[in-house]
Amino acid sequence: MVDLADAARRVLDAIRPHIGEGKVATYIPALGNVDPHQFGFAVAGIDGTVHGAGDQDVRFSLQSVSKVFTLALALSRGDEAIWRRVHREPSGTAFNSLFQLEFEHGIPRNPLINAGAIVVTDQLLAETGDALGLLRDLLRAETGNPDLDVDRVIAASESETGHRNRALAHLMASFGNMRNPVEQTLDHYFRQCSITVSVTELARAGLLLARHGLQADGSRLLSPQDARRVVSIMLTCGAYDAAGEFAYRIGLPCKSGVGGGILAIVPDRCAVAAWGPGLDAQGNSVTATLALGTFGSITGWSIF
Repeated sequence: MVDLADAARRVLDAIRPHIGEGKVATYIPALGNVDPHQFGFAVAGIDGTVHGAGDQDVRFSLQSVSKVFTLALALSRGDEAIWRRVHREPSGTAFNSLFQLEFEHGIPRNPLINAGAIVVTDQLLAETGDALGLLRDLLRAETGNPDLDVDRVIAASESETGHRNRALAHLMASFGNMRNPVEQTLDHYFRQCSITVSVTELARAGLLLARHGLQADGSRLLSPQDARRVVSIMLTCGAYDAAGEFAYRIGLPCKSGVGGGILAIVPDRCAVAAWGPGLDAQGNSVTATLALGTFGSITGWSIF
């Protein structure tokens, strides 16, 4: 039996010499101000126990990790229409590629790159009127933190510099793949990405998928089939154009974000969250990636 508390301590010991490596995401000014010499790690077991190490209570913005939860919310509504608006294939290009989107007539490759996540937010907004509120309520319930919220400074920074995301959204609108005004959808999208969590909270939230769609209160958000679909897309598309490398090195479904966080799912066992602000060339946290690889080596856990 794996001792998760000991595993978390061993991960921190292994990663400590690497803390500070990588470069913070300066293209979003508020993220560029984050101290890179931080690292947090947490494991939440399906029994609800959480074990952490390092800066486990420091908050950071979800950024693209939020896309896992917005996709889950879209699928929870039982509407397969989202798959007419976004595909399920790895992109093989940068997460904000305009070229690929134009070549494929405004249909994003998958829901975990920027264009795809904007479409998912657009769908939730059209169906519920409050995509941000829907995500925030879910994360508050799953983390157990009723005060979880958007960091307004980060959200403003995202909006002020979000020219590429606006270009993606307008390009999709030109192909008829936006249901709401571009700025309205992007307002929700930017704020979703700017929700802040700790690794402890993120690991707790990830249990939704480790439990195959069951929420913290025991109610079901997703069918087991849809939960499996979300996890499978995390494996093939969750680490930008390094998803294949993640599958090879880590062997677990993961979703990364340029805020430095990465969420990994071990079905039926646990959810794992790691955070380090310094990123590699693909936009994935250097230390969080190393941490998840180390965790896999220590536990021997993999979906393969």
